[in-house]
Amino acid sequence: MYLGLDLGTSSVKALLIDGDQAIVGAGHGALDVDRPHPGWSEQDPAHWIRATEQAVGELKAKFPAQLAAVKGIGLSGHMHGATLLDADDKVRRPCILWNDTRSYLQAARLDADPRFRALTGNIVFPGFTAPKLVWVAENEPDIFARVAKVLLPKDFLRLWLSGEHISEMSDSAGTAWLDTGKRKWSSELLDATGLSESQMPALVEGTAEGGRLRAGLAAQWGMASGVVIAGGAGDNAASACGMGTVAAGQAFVSLGTSGVLFAANGSYLPKPESAVHAFCHALPNTWHQMGVILSATDALNWHAGVTGKSAGELTTELGDTLKAPDSVTFLPYLSGERTPHNDAKIRGAFIGLGHESSRAALTQAVLEGVSFAIRDNLEALRSAGTSIARVTAIGGGSRSRYWLASIATALGVPVDIPADGDFGAAFGAARLGLIAATGADPLNVCTAPVTQETIEPVSALSDAYADAYSRYRALYPAIKALAG
Repeated sequence: MYLGLDLGTSSVKALLIDGDQAIVGAGHGALDVDRPHPGWSEQDPAHWIRATEQAVGELKAKFPAQLAAVKGIGLSGHMHGATLLDADDKVRRPCILWNDTRSYLQAARLDADPRFRALTGNIVFPGFTAPKLVWVAENEPDIFARVAKVLLPKDFLRLWLSGEHISEMSDSAGTAWLDTGKRKWSSELLDATGLSESQMPALVEGTAEGGRLRAGLAAQWGMASGVVIAGGAGDNAASACGMGTVAAGQAFVSLGTSGVLFAANGSYLPKPESAVHAFCHALPNTWHQMGVILSATDALNWHAGVTGKSAGELTTELGDTLKAPDSVTFLPYLSGERTPHNDAKIRGAFIGLGHESSRAALTQAVLEGVSFAIRDNLEALRSAGTSIARVTAIGGGSRSRYWLASIATALGVPVDIPADGDFGAAFGAARLGLIAATGADPLNVCTAPVTQETIEPVSALSDAYADAYSRYRALYPAIKALAG
């Protein structure tokens, strides 16, 4: 048996698989996000532990024998979070999360230093870890002075599980401290933010051993002590392992809280000016590129909250047949935007509202706005040298066939829907746990699921979608000029 632990923004998921990669069972623990000020997003790391205990506790209650047979554990988690520990491994402040934009000024200053793009292959985005530490140094100097270790969220769970300060390449590539081509910490970039390599965790590959389960926790969960914990992966790379998106030419679109267009690469292909992320993959000697939008299902959930209807009710109201875009355009910049704009201050908008604009028309515009934002990501990836012929859809938003038809038509490529199953980050993490524990060939383990259905672009609406995308593209500079 193998256990995958995925630390998401809204929950921790624990997934058990057997040696044939069949899913045995899952457990969950809920999480909340604190937003003490506009643009801020934080979580208490103690809540991650509580949610993990709840998730694994569910598995123990339902599958005690299977949990006792676990030989490997893999970790996945939301990226970029700044978890600050003192010399006694005590958390000094709430973790600043990936979608927190308070450090946009610090990010701009670091990005103006050419060493960061040259070594990391990426723009220094406000959501990355390094500018958050500069913000802490400038605004909470007493806390910064006591920082002995900076851990990414999943690696804080690893510390609790194993007592080890360890990370891996895919997650660490999102800090703005990693020399992404060489797959190692850059002492030069750390020094530029007032830190040293001694404050960073040790690095392993995602498929390698990255700690062992502590005896106390093993006894609590009825497991053997010393179970291997894999290096693991950041959530998107873990999802790629779950989807089998590990070889050049493979791609997926993720419709989760954020939206991701992810393409695996056989070599390191940075183009930071495109605002495309060029990160290490979880497998050795592989990399990936991805475009990221900050609000995907988050945009639909916001609309649901405003209208008093559930997201499912809103999408059901549209039916299954894709409609031509009408006069209403939605910009999904509710928390700013990453690819391609790198703009923490921009905010969303409805444009073209009229008396005739119904709730369904606004829902349609929200789905189209996210689809067009993902099209922006596709254009950015193409400019960075990556060709995408088709994508596989994952994430909660992929349950809407209407939305997938909108994305297929906006991108002009087929969208594959995998057969029923759980192929997300927790499954990818469990696969990494299997590889680390057994030494199996990663490419033989990280295979793609069977495609159940393919959503083709609606050719009759291609011109209408192209016109609507042109309007969408013209609105960002107009809104930015008004926002100042």
